[in-house]
Amino acid sequence: MADKNLNTFEQLFRELFKPLCNFSMKYVGDWDEAKGLVHDVFVTVWEKFEALPADTNYRSYLYTAVRNRSLNYIRDKKKHTILDAVQEGALAEVNTTLETSELEQRIELAIQSLPEKCRMVFELNRMEGLRYAQIAEKMGISIKTVEAQMSKALNVMREHLGEFLMLIFFMLKG
Repeated sequence: MADKNLNTFEQLFRELFKPLCNFSMKYVGDWDEAKGLVHDVFVTVWEKFEALPADTNYRSYLYTAVRNRSLNYIRDKKKHTILDAVQEGALAEVNTTLETSELEQRIELAIQSLPEKCRMVFELNRMEGLRYAQIAEKMGISIKTVEAQMSKALNVMREHLGEFLMLIFFMLKG
């Protein structure tokens, strides 16, 4: 690797390793796992560093890669937890405080990812219990707009929480 690329990579590593670990930690909740995931991302980036376009925004690229790696870790961990519980016949153990806390954290992340107006409509409906007409009046928008924003919010929630749907299904059946 050329000295220029090596220096750039080393600078990125020194500058972003700890912030990326903190970022991953928000998703995975385990410092050692977060460090391992960030390390894996840096190894992957190192392996293809020279092939990346010259105009690559490395900071953005690394944050996106860490987010994706962290979400994949959570997804894989969830799958194993659910399968183990089903195989052992211990579905009651699946509903631990840790998983409830993680679900709450994921719900909060999903809500925070919504655009502002969409989030406001969702929170007024689901958290404060307002009907669509009340929300429309309070926000000065049409009921159709409230319906559209709620539909969008629920789709985003489904996307963010899809891996928990199986867990919730099993918990409700039991």
